[in-house]
Parts: sequence; structure tokens; C-alpha cells
Amino acid sequence: MALRRDPTARQMRLAVELRRLREAAGLTNRQAADLLGVSTAQVSQIESGVAGVSEKRLRRLAAHYSCADSELIDALAAMATDRTRGWWEEYRGHLPTPFLDLAELEHHATSLREAQFLYIPGPLQTEDYARAVYAYRVPELPHEELELRVQHRMRRKVILEGPAPKPYEAVIHEAALRIMVSHRAASRAQLARVVQLSEADHITVRVIPFDLEDFAGAASAMTYAAGSVPNLDTVVRDGPHGATFIDSEAQLAAYRTLFRKVEAVSLDTAQSRDFIHKLANEL
Repeated sequence: MALRRDPTARQMRLAVELRRLREAAGLTNRQAADLLGVSTAQVSQIESGVAGVSEKRLRRLAAHYSCADSELIDALAAMATDRTRGWWEEYRGHLPTPFLDLAELEHHATSLREAQFLYIPGPLQTEDYARAVYAYRVPELPHEELELRVQHRMRRKVILEGPAPKPYEAVIHEAALRIMVSHRAASRAQLARVVQLSEADHITVRVIPFDLEDFAGAASAMTYAAGSVPNLDTVVRDGPHGATFIDSEAQLAAYRTLFRKVEAVSLDTAQSRDFIHKLANEL
């Protein structure tokens, strides 16, 4: 099997989970290689994501690792045999890899939750809003790449408006709703779009108002993508050098708690919709 030059985040996640299972079983790389009858180099390649693994080998390893979680094993087997080439592959070589990894993660997620404090969440953005955000980057992006990023962001809306929409929940701070990243008309249209989407049965939008007391959670911005089993959940955080994917159980537990905290202090859905309507009317 040919080695991968640039494993996707999903391929890397499978590799990490296999390494975690081996380490939990107290086995060395050499012992795992002996179980499969391969070299230690091949096991290292599998556990670094540069080589794939067949379903048969994966299940053999899981059995030797004494993993009794059949749902996790089935989920890992599905990842190992997945040959999906989604719409995001059209952008490979044209946009940075994290853009593709995020779209792939959203495609495979069973549900998505976001907490945002300075920007409207990506899947809820209008084209004008997204273009204004990307145009503000320093140094400026070449026009062609800027338009590719806007196009990519618009195509991510398939998770909300496609044939198989995902359950989606967004908690948005009032600051993100008030900041006019573009002109006034575009800002009004953006708020109207958020309200429109919030009326769908599978979409929940909640607002954290400025006048909330004792709120210090503005550093909790995140996207929480639920996997096919809880072990495969992922948190995505934006940073100055691109998106970071977080998947350790301790960190996932912390972010689940953080999301519950910001959700608990937000307005309910009806209040939030009325709140956004009021802001739009003020523009």
C-alpha cells in the first residue's frame, strides 16, 4: 500500500485511536507488529496516519488489545474503510489543508455545536459577511484565493441546508451580532439570515447578551463535532495559524463543560430570535 504524503485529519484520528488502544493494552510497537506479522516500521506508519489499515487487521488488533467496546471498533472500522471523496476535495491544492479537514469533519459529524463571541459562526454566514472577514486579513489574500475561501465557506452550508442536515446549535454573544464587519445593509442581511435559519427544526440559535452579569466565558469559542461514538468527538478551535483539532478525552470533557456553561447563561430560542430581530431593526 502506497504511503500518504499528507494524511487528512480524519486519517490521523484513526491512527491516534489505534495507538491509544495499543498503549491502553500495555503493548509495545514491537509486540503489535508481531501480532500482525509485520515490521515495526509498518505499525509506526499505521499509527502516524501515513499508511492505512484494513478492516481485518484493525479488528485483529482490537481483539489483541482486549478492546471490548464493539461500537468503537465498528466506528474505527468504518473510518478505515471509508473512501469518501467529498466536495471539499475540489479545493485540495488550492486552499490550506485545515479548510478541507474541517469540511470533512462536519460531513462525518452526527451533530455540531458552536460557541462564538466575536464572529457569526461560519455555517450561518452570508456571502457578504464571509467576504468581509477574509478581506480583512493581513497580509491581504490574492483575489482568487479570497474568492475560493468564500466559496468554500458557502458550500459548508450543506451541513445545514443539504439533503441530510445535521442537528446544529450555536451560542452567539451579542458582540458578534453587533460588530459590523461589512456595511450596514450587509450586517442587517446577516442578522436576518441568522433568524431565518434559527426557525428550522434542526437548528438552535441562542444569544448571550452584554448585560449578563458574572460571565467570564468569552475565551470559550469552539466548534464541538460529535462523532459516531463519544470517543470520536472532536473540538475545533481557531487560532492565528489555522484551526486546531482537539481530541483527548480530558480536553473533550472540559469543552463539554464549557459549552454547558455558556448554554446555561444564554437566552432561550424564542428570546434569542426576538433579540436578533431587535438588533436588526436598530441598524
